[in-house]
Amino acid sequence: MDQKQTVARLLEKANKYRDFARWVGDSETVQRILALTEELKQRARAMAKPNEDKIRNRAREIWEENNRPVGRDEEFWFQAEREFREAEDLAKEISDDI
Repeated sequence: MDQKQTVARLLEKANKYRDFARWVGDSETVQRILALTEELKQRARAMAKPNEDKIRNRAREIWEENNRPVGRDEEFWFQAEREFREAEDLAKEISDDI
């Protein structure tokens, strides 16, 4: 599963919890659910924020998924960067809506 999918799942959960909070009558429970929603959004943003180690690890995963071909290291690096960039864009876009 790539970063964008992981971030999307976290944001989906945050959205579901927020919707669920509308049906709860107890204000303390609502506050706890909304706090969890915010925590999930923060996790999604943190996961989507790339750094060299995360990109390297994801590029290696992609390389291994492709049976470790020789000479395609830049391709996998750029793919990993693109996944993080897309995940970061998704996290910004969706977390503003939630």
